[in-house]
Amino acid sequence: MNKKERLVAAIENGTVIDHIPSNKTYQVANLLGLQNLDTIVTIGYNYPSKKLNKKGIIKIENKFFTDEEISRLSVVAPNVVLSIIRDYEVIEKKRVETPDILKGLVKCNNPKCITNNEPMQTVFHTINKDKGVIRCQYCDKEQDINKVELV
Repeated sequence: MNKKERLVAAIENGTVIDHIPSNKTYQVANLLGLQNLDTIVTIGYNYPSKKLNKKGIIKIENKFFTDEEISRLSVVAPNVVLSIIRDYEVIEKKRVETPDILKGLVKCNNPKCITNNEPMQTVFHTINKDKGVIRCQYCDKEQDINKVELV
């Protein structure tokens, strides 16, 4: 696809989040607090995609994300692609993967877990990245990352 055929306008500097499952596009925007930014944000969804059938794309001008923000993103939409744009060119592309350890990002769904009864940070270990299985460090309960609640 050449630059004239782009479905969404190019940005000079910033970040493009691509290959978001369409149904997760607004969840990603909310998670990253994009509604609070004072810069141009373009959100598109239901674009055709060979891999996902339909995908979302978010372009944020003059915004570059921290590793912590990217870790949070991986919980909601693993395998999205972040493109870092400078002077209208992609200078870096990275696929967001679920990290091996998730600290303070996900709520344990076991009501008896100590993390739900004491003021402490949750810690989950990723057991299977392909299937999205994580396990609580404290109660050993396994959870589907697609059904977790963020802290």
